[in-house]
Amino acid sequence: MTHPNFTILFVDNPVKSTEFYQDLFGIAPVEASETFALFILQGGLKFGLWSRHTAEPAVTVSGGGAEIVFQVDQDGDVDARHRDWKAKGLAILQEPTAMDFGYTFLATDPDGHRLRVYSVHD
Repeated sequence: MTHPNFTILFVDNPVKSTEFYQDLFGIAPVEASETFALFILQGGLKFGLWSRHTAEPAVTVSGGGAEIVFQVDQDGDVDARHRDWKAKGLAILQEPTAMDFGYTFLATDPDGHRLRVYSVHD
């Protein structure tokens, strides 16, 4: 069976989004231009940012229809990431809260893509 190894987000401004994700991931992209950037994440996942204005065929939807999810080790790590992202100005859609799958919060990137951080219940 073939498994996905590459995620692409369609963004309004790839340069701005590249700066955002470089800060968020703590790594530089392996490729970057005015219309596209590529990160190789730990574990090998490829993460691309492509201009919604140059993608072919044309992009007809915007962010928010899915989530990029970051698992951390402990509830305290969720709170720390929340404080950090809030200080960086990320929009917070859900404050840290306990849910059935774990302790979590939800933020968005500049294009409205949902970013969830969670830890599994201890």
